[in-house]
Amino acid sequence: MLESVGSLTAGPWIYVAVAVSVLLDVFLPVLPSGILVITAATAAATGTGSLLTLTLCAAAASLAGDLVAYALARRGGARLDRAIARSRRLTRAQERLGTALARGGGLLVVIARFAPAGRSVMALGAGAARRKSSQFLPWSALAGVAWATYSVGLGYFGGQWLGATWTGVAVSALALFLAGSLAAYVMRRPLPAA
Repeated sequence: MLESVGSLTAGPWIYVAVAVSVLLDVFLPVLPSGILVITAATAAATGTGSLLTLTLCAAAASLAGDLVAYALARRGGARLDRAIARSRRLTRAQERLGTALARGGGLLVVIARFAPAGRSVMALGAGAARRKSSQFLPWSALAGVAWATYSVGLGYFGGQWLGATWTGVAVSALALFLAGSLAAYVMRRPLPAA
């Protein structure tokens, strides 16, 4: 087994892999894009790669994925509306998102970026609810930057603390998982009355 993660993340291909993974995980939330970002950042902690490039790449891909999902859901029409109506969970999420965005509470979009599948629900929900792009996209951009910065930071500090090893990646991934669990908990809580 490889002792160091540096050999896996050497070269510019890692930025392409991160971008594709982050872009697509809005549609396939099971993709390990966060783990890939952390792994690349852990290796960058030892000088293999650029933390700034990695952060910008992950944030831009996050926003691009949200834009695509939002646009597709906005144009989805009656078929998508019927699919959402069949799921009590998606219907409730769409209502919560609409209420939060109408009140200027786009912070829910930022929090959702950290929750498992939260990004998908928010991007698709905002599009399906026909929310104005000005209500959703600035929050999505902030969410992408916050998530990318946090993920890269976890990988970097895990690499500094434990070295560019799989242990460093695992500890950093655990911290990302805990943040996701906290975000999911916050998202399930009722919205405060306006």
